[in-house]
Amino acid sequence: MSTSRAVPVTLAEIARLAGVGRAAVSNWRRRHPSFPERIAGTDTNPQFSLTDIEGWLRENKKLKRSAEREWLWPGFEALGGRDETGTAIAEVGRLLSGRVSDEGAESREIRAETRELIERAVDLGQREGGMETFAFLLRRWLDVHVRQIATTPEPLASLMAELALWTADGVSGDSPGSSGGTTVLDPACGPGNLLLAAADAVRASGAGTLTLLGSDRDAALASLADSRMALAENEGQKEKEWAQVSVRAADSLRDDPFSGTRADIVLCNPPFNERDWGYEELATDARWSHGLPPRTEPELAWVQHCLAQLRPGGAAVLLLPPAVAARKAGRRIRGSLLRTGQLRAVVALPPGCGAPQSVSLHLWVLQMPTAGEGAPAGDRLLVADAASRFPRDPEEKWTPDWAAISAFVREAVTEADSPQTPAYVRQVPVIELLNDEVDLTPGRHIAPSPADAAPRLAEAWREFTGLTAKVNKSAKLLTALGLATAEADTPTATTVAELARAGALTLRGGQQPPEGAIHTGPPSGDGIPLLTLPDLLVDGEPRSWLAPGTAAADEAVIAEPGDIVVVGVARAFSAWVHEGPPTALGPQLHAVRVQPEQLDAWFLAGSLRAPANARQAGTHTTNSSRIDVRRLQIRQVPLWEQRRYGEVFRELTAFEALLRRSTDLGTSLVRDLGDELAAGRLADQT
Repeated sequence: MSTSRAVPVTLAEIARLAGVGRAAVSNWRRRHPSFPERIAGTDTNPQFSLTDIEGWLRENKKLKRSAEREWLWPGFEALGGRDETGTAIAEVGRLLSGRVSDEGAESREIRAETRELIERAVDLGQREGGMETFAFLLRRWLDVHVRQIATTPEPLASLMAELALWTADGVSGDSPGSSGGTTVLDPACGPGNLLLAAADAVRASGAGTLTLLGSDRDAALASLADSRMALAENEGQKEKEWAQVSVRAADSLRDDPFSGTRADIVLCNPPFNERDWGYEELATDARWSHGLPPRTEPELAWVQHCLAQLRPGGAAVLLLPPAVAARKAGRRIRGSLLRTGQLRAVVALPPGCGAPQSVSLHLWVLQMPTAGEGAPAGDRLLVADAASRFPRDPEEKWTPDWAAISAFVREAVTEADSPQTPAYVRQVPVIELLNDEVDLTPGRHIAPSPADAAPRLAEAWREFTGLTAKVNKSAKLLTALGLATAEADTPTATTVAELARAGALTLRGGQQPPEGAIHTGPPSGDGIPLLTLPDLLVDGEPRSWLAPGTAAADEAVIAEPGDIVVVGVARAFSAWVHEGPPTALGPQLHAVRVQPEQLDAWFLAGSLRAPANARQAGTHTTNSSRIDVRRLQIRQVPLWEQRRYGEVFRELTAFEALLRRSTDLGTSLVRDLGDELAAGRLADQT
């Protein structure tokens, strides 16, 4: 055994590393006496030494050579702290780029075993591609810490860079005033997504030489961005000089490392909702030309910081939470931005375009006026509502259609002054916005297009008509059921606990995954949706997911299609047959799997969710009291009768879903049709 610290891996990780299914690994463990012994974990979820597993796979000719990068990650993940792992990955990138010194980062002591792992990664990168190896490690690190680090998705970063390039005067290579060089700044650069996107956009425009400046108060992120830029620079020099790059570890609001620099383009995805941004010590700062931002408005501090970094004619694009456009505390600064003409556009993006995934984030486009230029009387603000243009269907999984969203935003900005304004886009007179609220939310100022409303309402009515037909059909089936009028004999009942002891079913309780293992938003690739009690209290749709093959996914309780999900809390008590993709269950949710030769799943689910069952198995204290799922009762009847009842329970469940969708759609129709009538759009029938 190696004398270095053993790196633990789970069965799922071994399966991924070997390129096989988990069942194959379990089979190896059972059939081969030489399979390594577990070093940690339990018999159910064992952990093994990575070194021992690699040696065993090599000896038994089961080592997958094409997945050599996969073998690197467990070692980095086992380093411990987030910062230590991030710093080690940054060091890999620095060495692969050939850079002698780590610019902008403090010198760090690196342990011998960490240095050995870094050298192994560098060796692999030199053989298989430095940028690819570094990108793989960085992506894994960001996936693990997705809840602590909000990055800008690459398509969104490209859109922001394109908007800034189009807005700034004298930057595009084909512009008459082009100066032949472009400086791009990101004062909260994270791992460098926006800087890389800006580099690609500027180079594609032919706008001369490029200078990239970035800073982040998180030293690990700054070091990663610096190494990433160095690798990109190294790749670019194979053809020609790529860019001058400087990335610093610093808090841009409190101690700006690029103070006095005037950039052509500033891109920023600042931290949201942070109260400790420097309100007291920065009260008299010269950057607050539109007023001191209130303590509760840190995003408006970042807006003014970005403006202060622009040269005349330069442009800034920021990604901001929607509340910044409407919060009462910030209305004075918003009004000043409008009066000076420095705020040019606000674009509402559909939810799911960036973290947090559940809200419609806004893009603010700003420009520093050229010398002597002010906001002319009657100036206007461009507002574009992509959130309404690309609505999410609550019945379907949704991922951003970046090609369509980018095309819409591009048309909104470039065609806003044309006689035919695009739908969901409006040039709002500034005087109309300067009221007591100064609400810049695009949806408040854009009425649905009459041309769009008619077909949209027609489609909704078609769906509603189809739903009502299905409701009527289901209702006829249910009303035709014959129910006994005489008092039935008291049936023999059993409980979930007794059925589990008899082997007729298995009961597993959901659990809370580690904080760093949970990803928010729609699942990526083969991601496993994570259903929690808060999700059920909102709309029942999972809002987070787990990465497959990780320890968290390996240890999670997964509801497979055909399993029964039971909610163990009185206020949300329910039970249903799961028909979606495999889904991980959070705390207070339970998965029941039946033996089909003994129990019918639909009969069991319908019996479990009976209100009388909840009263019998609950603690009767408050509406948040727990349900003891093991005490829930089921009638003991033959399998053929279970199936007869199960078909009716299935129909009743479908009827309930139809009613719920009909109610939601009907409410929407009443609202939308009311708007159209109030606007006087009733067609003349004469």
